[in-house]
Amino acid sequence: MSKKYLPKPAWLAAAGMLALPGLAFAQANTPSVNAGNTAWMLTATALVLLMTIPGLALFYGGMVRAKNTLSVLMQCFAICCLVTLIWVLWGYSVAFGGQGAYWGGLSKAFMAGVGVDSVSGTIPETVFSTFQLTFAIITPALIVGAFVERMKFSAMLWFIGIWVTLVYFPIAHWVWGSGGWLGGDGVQDFAGGTVVHINAGVAGLVCALVLGKRSGFPRTMMRPHNLGYTLVGASMLWVGWFGFNAGSELAADGVAGMAMLVTQIATAAAALTWMFVEWGSHGKPSVLGICSGAVAGLVAITPASGYVGPMGAIVVGAGGGFFAYYAVTMLKTRLGYDDSLDAFGVHGVAGIVGALLTGVFSSKSLGGAGLSDNASSIIGQVGIQALGVGVTIVYCGVVTLIILKVLEAVMGLRVSPEDENTGLDLALHDESAYDL
Repeated sequence: MSKKYLPKPAWLAAAGMLALPGLAFAQANTPSVNAGNTAWMLTATALVLLMTIPGLALFYGGMVRAKNTLSVLMQCFAICCLVTLIWVLWGYSVAFGGQGAYWGGLSKAFMAGVGVDSVSGTIPETVFSTFQLTFAIITPALIVGAFVERMKFSAMLWFIGIWVTLVYFPIAHWVWGSGGWLGGDGVQDFAGGTVVHINAGVAGLVCALVLGKRSGFPRTMMRPHNLGYTLVGASMLWVGWFGFNAGSELAADGVAGMAMLVTQIATAAAALTWMFVEWGSHGKPSVLGICSGAVAGLVAITPASGYVGPMGAIVVGAGGGFFAYYAVTMLKTRLGYDDSLDAFGVHGVAGIVGALLTGVFSSKSLGGAGLSDNASSIIGQVGIQALGVGVTIVYCGVVTLIILKVLEAVMGLRVSPEDENTGLDLALHDESAYDL
């Protein structure tokens, strides 16, 4: 029937009925915010920030000598502030702003286009950006563990600012950014095994080699001054890591739930593995050992957390704890470098173990949620994981070395022997946490 013969109300109703499917289609394809996902991601973001301040600050702060405690706390706090501003000015754009294979461009520099109404998936883009910022904060803060007690504060600020720009942001885009070439090649890194931990561990090793050993190392005993701080910091890292891993799903769903479960399992397995190996080797289990083992397990499960099942998590955690223990107790001693708080031994080594084992235990046949489902596909995925590991090691190592050498020539990296002997708390900040 022609619409001109319908009464006006009937014509309007008919037109509305015809338009409904099109309107429904448009609504279905318009990004919208999911309140549940947003609430979870706000929580996860706070948890990851808690990992750096105060979690990592206390974990590291308790392991140094008393005269350097505040300097470590100050470094972690200052890095949080510095990286935040760099992220807003250009970091977010370089990492997540575009679809290039190698960098995201500058279309979102100064947070252009990131407003109240902008959406990323099912959460506000402001929340997504802040969540990713917390990863950008903790990664360079992890490097601090390799050069504590001997790097100038001014040199540290310059190094961190340049490093996140030239190393962290590009690698984050390669793996996680839209169009990033490593992610496009199939590298599985759910929450940062390569982007965060291998990256920070390798950078830490290069820092330790370039700066050289602390005065008196290894002849002088440099015992942790407060392992209570270290245990509290490790506990905060453990709790915060649920935001790190489960939050990387960017949704409150079953994958996030499994990521939380396998994170708990792997951490417990790694902590006990380190404890029992140390117990067997040295006769007594230590607080520092079980804390270090827990962190190694957290690191190892990070790339795998969205892909593996509970049984795979036990192997990943135990493997991370086992190899990190021997890297810290044997490899460092044999090679003679002074990675003060074992940034490479724990984060670098456990990150490599976790990244490679992700290729194995993401297999559906082994209880995982990855694409591989038979021996040949598992081998293929392990090869892809090895590509991601190798690229991260080489790129991070070379660029970190160049940055350090340039800064060394321009402004120097190390404090004077007198300042090192006095302690960085008084020498660099004119204050101390203790009556020395």
